[in-house]
Amino acid sequence: MINLSELQTMYRRAIDMRAPWVNRWDSARKYTMPAADDDVAMLFDSTAADAADNLAACMYSLLTPPESLWINLVPESEDAPDAAAATAALRANLNDSNFYTTIHQCYLDLVVYGTACLFMAENPIGSDSAFSFTAIPISDIAILNGATFHTTSMSARDAMTKYPTWTPPADLRDRIKQNPEIELRLIQALVGTDFVAWLDTGGDIENNIVSRGTFETNPYIIFRWSLCSGELYGRSPVLRALPDIKTANKVVELVLKNATIAVSGIWQADDDGVINLANINLTPGAIIPKAVGSSGLTPLASGADFDVSQIILRDLRERIRHAMLADRIAPLTEKEMTATEILARNSDMMRILGATYGRLLHEFIRPMCERGLQILSRRGVIEPISLHSDAELKYIAPIAQMVALENLV
Repeated sequence: MINLSELQTMYRRAIDMRAPWVNRWDSARKYTMPAADDDVAMLFDSTAADAADNLAACMYSLLTPPESLWINLVPESEDAPDAAAATAALRANLNDSNFYTTIHQCYLDLVVYGTACLFMAENPIGSDSAFSFTAIPISDIAILNGATFHTTSMSARDAMTKYPTWTPPADLRDRIKQNPEIELRLIQALVGTDFVAWLDTGGDIENNIVSRGTFETNPYIIFRWSLCSGELYGRSPVLRALPDIKTANKVVELVLKNATIAVSGIWQADDDGVINLANINLTPGAIIPKAVGSSGLTPLASGADFDVSQIILRDLRERIRHAMLADRIAPLTEKEMTATEILARNSDMMRILGATYGRLLHEFIRPMCERGLQILSRRGVIEPISLHSDAELKYIAPIAQMVALENLV
């Protein structure tokens, strides 16, 4: 069991290592998935948001199509557990769970932030599925090698329901009696297989423990788009294209400002005591008085020429779409394709997504299957089965079929 003093040190180190990424994540979210409290009036170009949506949808269809039963367990020996039964149970519980509605949120996080977290919980006995999935915002997660820290807020009522053995401290107990809906900030840590949850009060963990326990398999499934050596958090297509995204947004803003000048114009007038500049309203049909013999209100020529902005903007948008794979992972054309064209297309797709596919298979698909099998075997639905010794994981999603086809060429 982990030492609480060491756990507190690990948590602080995890927060420090996450800190440099927070501003980048905020910028990436602002330009692709603005939150309800973001100033959307400052957003002028939707190229990145559209490309992010398209890429997330493409990853969904290539990796986890809901109409496809894409997991198959192949026994390695005759005395291995019944792999067919395990496969059927795993597929049925995934299909009956909220997996397919939740995983798209993770794909959006993956495309925007480069790191996504899927929490795989176990449902109560009698539920439609043994599994329950939650997409955890990356802003609530801090990671180290072998450790995950999840910060969450919940009402005191929910906390006491989730952790029924927890006895709140005396000072907090009185406040909970007065208001059971009071918000509590909890930190849930998983280090190896050891689980610790505590109240985040800024003090020592030991005096704020809510729950302790162990997990057989990690419920926090964290996967990344790409990874630089020495880093724990992933790099995404949006982070790669962020300078162009910001520039394109600014160019569109300037173009729109120039358009308002072109529509309403800039005017000048002599202050001759007749024209009241405060009362001038430049609308169609307006009549503006002027003194006899005066020039009245005259337009001021603008030296702004934004023809070049369209060239710059077109180039920026093309680079954004290219960085976010919008021009490289396109849907199949309506015309029939020859076998050679299909092979060439698959080859291009694998050059683009090969490394990402390998990482997702290792960090996402396999851990999810291992945890699913462990939950089902513990509940007595299937025989105990291990992907390390009893069976081999065979992945048959569309992207895996492309890999197999590429290997045959």
